[in-house]
Amino acid sequence: MPETTDLSNMFNDAGMWAALIAACLGTYLWRGLGVFLSGKISQDSEIFKWLSAVTYAMVAALTLRIILLPVGLLSTVPIYVRLTVSVLALIVMYSKPGERMVPALLTGTLVLVLYALAVNYIN
Repeated sequence: MPETTDLSNMFNDAGMWAALIAACLGTYLWRGLGVFLSGKISQDSEIFKWLSAVTYAMVAALTLRIILLPVGLLSTVPIYVRLTVSVLALIVMYSKPGERMVPALLTGTLVLVLYALAVNYIN
């Protein structure tokens, strides 16, 4: 019979339940604190403006990273195709701001699918 390691002992039934309870407590503690404080903080305050700016910056940086430095299957798609799909999706989204997020996402997805079909059937 193979020797058990400390890691396998940690993840026995009791360890799994303890990890689940600790994760739930950590998650719901912060959520509860957020709900409690949400009524006491003004949405027009400087902290919310700063948080909004940081959030938008992180989303923009991650989006650019996915487009310019992809990992996995997307890295097989040439950069000019990824940039073209991004520009087409932005054109659709900005054609009628506020009402075009889903069509923009569908445009990007469909153009990439069409590219994949074209590459597979041409070669």
